[in-house]
Amino acid sequence: MQSEKSFVSWFRDSSPYIHAHRNKTFVISLGGEAVQADDFDHHVHDIALLNSLGIRLVLVHGIRPQIDQRLNKLNAPALFHKNLRITDDLALQCVKESAGLVRVEIEALLSMGLSNSPMAGSSLKVVSGNYVIAKPIGVIDGIDYCHTGEVRRIDSIAIHQQLDQNTVVLISPIGYSPSGEVFNLSAEQVATAVSIALKAEKLILLTEHSCCNPENGEHIRQMTTDETDHFLQHHQDIPDLIKLPLKAAIQSCQAGIDRVHLISRHIDGALLQELFSRDGIGTLISSAPFEVLRSAKLDDIGGILELIKPLEQQGILIKRSREKIEMEIADYIVIERDGLIIACAAFHANEQDVFGVIACLAVHENYRSASRGERLLKYIYQKAAQMKLRKLYVLSTQTMQWFIERGFVSSEINNLPGPLKALYNPQRNSKVLCKDIE
Repeated sequence: MQSEKSFVSWFRDSSPYIHAHRNKTFVISLGGEAVQADDFDHHVHDIALLNSLGIRLVLVHGIRPQIDQRLNKLNAPALFHKNLRITDDLALQCVKESAGLVRVEIEALLSMGLSNSPMAGSSLKVVSGNYVIAKPIGVIDGIDYCHTGEVRRIDSIAIHQQLDQNTVVLISPIGYSPSGEVFNLSAEQVATAVSIALKAEKLILLTEHSCCNPENGEHIRQMTTDETDHFLQHHQDIPDLIKLPLKAAIQSCQAGIDRVHLISRHIDGALLQELFSRDGIGTLISSAPFEVLRSAKLDDIGGILELIKPLEQQGILIKRSREKIEMEIADYIVIERDGLIIACAAFHANEQDVFGVIACLAVHENYRSASRGERLLKYIYQKAAQMKLRKLYVLSTQTMQWFIERGFVSSEINNLPGPLKALYNPQRNSKVLCKDIE
């Protein structure tokens, strides 16, 4: 029964994302290692599900390990400089063979429609083509990169035409010149260029490692582009398997992509967990913060009511009508996380009598472990100091200890300022707490 309730809850919570993602363009980049993995078919099943939900998909695959394996069989060294392959004539032949094989393997999996598989009834259409126009990198630091190239432009019109037909577009890390030359490209660079050219809503990078803080090993859930740049500058020794996707994320966001997701390809169902849950499972990179503290707006009233309803039912907060919140909305502060109001507080200031009242402080039960209440309190302190108030008051029945641990002290009803004493409800018998503004 519990698992059934969890499924129903998850399905309901995912519905806003199903609506939001429909008819949007996502570019998904996956390395050659992912294609070789035994569980790659799981990712393919999830990709098919995304397509069935109306998401316009472009897949960009890598081929680095496949090229290395072919070179190894030929007893030829894999040559690199600054993490870029030097593609001589022999390596280029291996590039062509690897790209063709991987493309066929992915197309075969996307074409699967067995009745006893997750792909049953999917009937996906997949198309590949010469959508990437490239040019040679040339000679850098005296090193001739031969047939290694870089993206010159993307034929976005042709790709959009395919996407309009509900076709999944599959792109290999190979580019072509107007003169008919073939160039080996970086899969991350191709995925970045494609997402920018298509003005995609998301770039999703399936990575070999989760993005973690080297100092404590903790998984990084989200960063802005500025934070990501700072992270790279201070952790220059992190593996290229994470460094390159992070650089691709910065470039994409700076070019207008709203969000870039780094997801470990080792997690089963990672795509679904990242795209259809509020907190995701990977690392989100965006230009603007994913979670913001701001003044409330009229559009937030519904979210505030939903947030405080359980606390009103428990008697922790007094019941507030929509009309009352609407009248006092200028006093409310909220923390918004991806469109959801996860915390709020009301700060009623009386500048004439130089005091303020903190009311309706609430944090969503799923987000009470990251000091969001303290963030709201700190913001109120700053606002009170700017208004040159002398005291802050709280009237509480069940959360006194939380405020006491943050510097508030017990007081008497008779010590309340006149306007606040007139509003005191003896039947509720709230405890009075106060704090001097420093």
